[in-house]
Amino acid sequence: MLLQVENLTKHFAGLAALSAVSFEVRESEILAIVGPNGAGKSVLFGLISGLLRATSGRIFLQDEEITGLKPHLRACKGIARTFQTTALFDQLRVVDNLALGYRLRTKSGFWATLFHSPGWNKDKTKTTERVEETLDFIGLTEKAFHSVSVLSQLEQRRLSIGMAIIGEPQIVLLDEPTGGLVLQETELITDLIRKIHQAYGITVCLIEHKMRMVMGLAERIIVLNFGRVIAEGTPMDIGGNPQVVEAYLGEKYVA
Repeated sequence: MLLQVENLTKHFAGLAALSAVSFEVRESEILAIVGPNGAGKSVLFGLISGLLRATSGRIFLQDEEITGLKPHLRACKGIARTFQTTALFDQLRVVDNLALGYRLRTKSGFWATLFHSPGWNKDKTKTTERVEETLDFIGLTEKAFHSVSVLSQLEQRRLSIGMAIIGEPQIVLLDEPTGGLVLQETELITDLIRKIHQAYGITVCLIEHKMRMVMGLAERIIVLNFGRVIAEGTPMDIGGNPQVVEAYLGEKYVA
């Protein structure tokens, strides 16, 4: 198992956003987490990435407990994420955003950068290579020197995913990667996620509301409702689960 969550609980002013949530994420799988609005999905991602502190429970990455680690240390260990609203530096260029995404894999400090030391030159070369590779991978080479503010919603989604994968993570948490996109754009992002999984072997854990996309993409699905896990299984298992149908799908899923 790559990631293990044990009895994770989060309270806000006495209200339970998550209650004793436990599950495992297998290495090199695509796992989807679904559920109604307010089910605790984004809170769960906040706890795994370290942006939120758990009230109780534990989180392990490759059998190492990371429950108390700060976000940047979790990122260094291989956890990357995107957000529902694209968290980009919109006054910078596409290449600048990607370079910032790779910063955690470089070692040069202030003085090395100021005096252009051999280490700085090595970091610069590697960063340039990774930015160029990632631009090509996410299909934004022609927009490399454009300001993020002029990109379309689809292009911004591509860039946010690129920023997540450029640092060579072990697992990437995608929070509604197709939010706000139309059907054809959703299919393009779905293809990109498959491409990431196949090309790099990165474990993908995503939150999504578009169930047909989830059913066709995920290998396993976990369903949250009112901060608790109510079902876990393959897309076929979930589509026919009466408890899931009642809580979320509304009617039996038909492939």
